[in-house]
Amino acid sequence: MFSLSDHPHRRYNPLTDEWVVVSPHRTKRPWQGQIEAPPLDTRPAYDPQCYLCPGNARAGGAITPDYSGTFVFDNDYAALLPDAPTSEVAVGDPPLLRAVAERGICRVVCYSPRHDLSMGQLTPPELRAVVDTWAAQTAELGAIEWVRHVLIFENRGAMMGASNPHPHGQLWATSFLPGQMVRESQTQLAYHAANRRAMLGDYLRLELARGERLVCANEHFVALVPFWAVWPFETMVLPRRSATALPELDGDERDGLADILKQLTTRYDALFEASFPYSMGVHQAPTDGQAHPEWLLHLHFLPPLLRSATVRKFMVGFELLGEPQRDITPEQAAARLRELS
Repeated sequence: MFSLSDHPHRRYNPLTDEWVVVSPHRTKRPWQGQIEAPPLDTRPAYDPQCYLCPGNARAGGAITPDYSGTFVFDNDYAALLPDAPTSEVAVGDPPLLRAVAERGICRVVCYSPRHDLSMGQLTPPELRAVVDTWAAQTAELGAIEWVRHVLIFENRGAMMGASNPHPHGQLWATSFLPGQMVRESQTQLAYHAANRRAMLGDYLRLELARGERLVCANEHFVALVPFWAVWPFETMVLPRRSATALPELDGDERDGLADILKQLTTRYDALFEASFPYSMGVHQAPTDGQAHPEWLLHLHFLPPLLRSATVRKFMVGFELLGEPQRDITPEQAAARLRELS
């Protein structure tokens, strides 16, 4: 008899209209591949060489002020610029070579003046300040006439390409809707048109009823491993109330989000008893001035570690050229995270 726990199968992701291969039987295979160096996390509270520590000079010459809470500044080496000229290149008939000039604002958000703290080590009030900063920046940037989307993200750890270990994230406000947002907007809009309800709201109710992929929860937010998760210990954070963006959250809900961030990232660090790398993103509705009842605010955590702090998941071969594949099931991953305090 077929079993999701034992037999290879594919799972559908309705949010991106994609599939993932799940191969639970492969968890028994021996590992003779690359072993990463154990991540070291012996940072001082203040590093005189760090661009993001209070009072230090940044690479571009600006001086980071002596801040005490969160600190936001325009990225000194921004990937997108707000004053890019409006232009388009189209070559061929039909035009197979196309390029469109785009504008953007890229900012850095320092979570704390402390160099040695990660998100999971911040206090609840400090995390609440981060959530408030995210919401304020979303409102400010989203109000700019040409901004169509605000993406908040964090790359934690050298394994995820972080160029500075100081606890920080980024905000990119763009004149376009990024490809991932386009896919999520299309699927959620189609689901809402057919059912008059938000897809992720229905999905959360289903997961709460089943319970097998839940990691942690409070009165306002839930963290779970999605049924269609690609990365071994991937998680999604969802609000219990229908909010489309961070500025819509009231004070209690912001406290709830801060609490879930604390619970989840602490579990990550406890999983392999090491500083846990990940890419985290806050997905919010477009900032085009329109109502988006199809959207539900959510956060994605995408960590690469597979078996230990030194064995990571590589997206290569079939995953890179065919479609994603995972070994450990989402249910197994959720159980391991859930049992950690």
